[in-house]
Amino acid sequence: MKGKVDVVVLTKNSEYLLENCLTSVYKNVPVNRLIVIDGFSSDRTMEIVDTFNEKYGNVKIIRKRGTRAKARERGIREVETEWFMFVDSDVVLCRGWFNKARKYLGKNVGAVWGLNLDVIPKTKSGFLFKLLGLVALKCFKARGGTHDILIRTSLVKDIKIPSRFHVFEDSYIIDWIRKKGYNVIVGEDVYCLHFKPPEDWHLKNNVELISLEFKLGLMNFRRLRYFFYYPFFALYWLIHKLRNR
Repeated sequence: MKGKVDVVVLTKNSEYLLENCLTSVYKNVPVNRLIVIDGFSSDRTMEIVDTFNEKYGNVKIIRKRGTRAKARERGIREVETEWFMFVDSDVVLCRGWFNKARKYLGKNVGAVWGLNLDVIPKTKSGFLFKLLGLVALKCFKARGGTHDILIRTSLVKDIKIPSRFHVFEDSYIIDWIRKKGYNVIVGEDVYCLHFKPPEDWHLKNNVELISLEFKLGLMNFRRLRYFFYYPFFALYWLIHKLRNR
């Protein structure tokens, strides 16, 4: 693959990490256009996006209400390049992300996913970091993921994601690609660091998310395997709370 790629980023009150996220995108990906689908942010998200448009002049902003399913679908419709990326607004791409990912491209490859390594602030354990990578890989095999992924555009241009998928919309996209006979590759040396926003550490928010994931997971047995990792996520949440009291 030659040339640049469109990058789709979903935002809503993403000021927490957005500047670092977009800086890593422009440093490590040949960006044709940055397509920002914003859920009507009320913080500094749009100000941050504007600074990158002033610098690079290739940002397209679309403001849209609704679930992540509809936001991702709208982002896909805006893509003009042969391949494109989804990058979540709370991740930082590894150095050389794109050059590493395109080594995996081939005739039957529909997407290349980079591991998303969850970061616990104030924790520098090498063992925990490796464990996070292993769990991320297992979770991807169970449900897919779009934290940092390069996708062959033609395979998803016709996708219709049910609006109920505010979660598992990533799994729906991965399944769609595979059903068309293409492989989704996990890049061994491709990854992003995932910095969850402060509100994601609130117990109430986690309970609500688990409830929604379980409800939608009942529709697909493969996705239900993801729930076997919830004890690990509970430990992860506890470590964060203890480290950041």
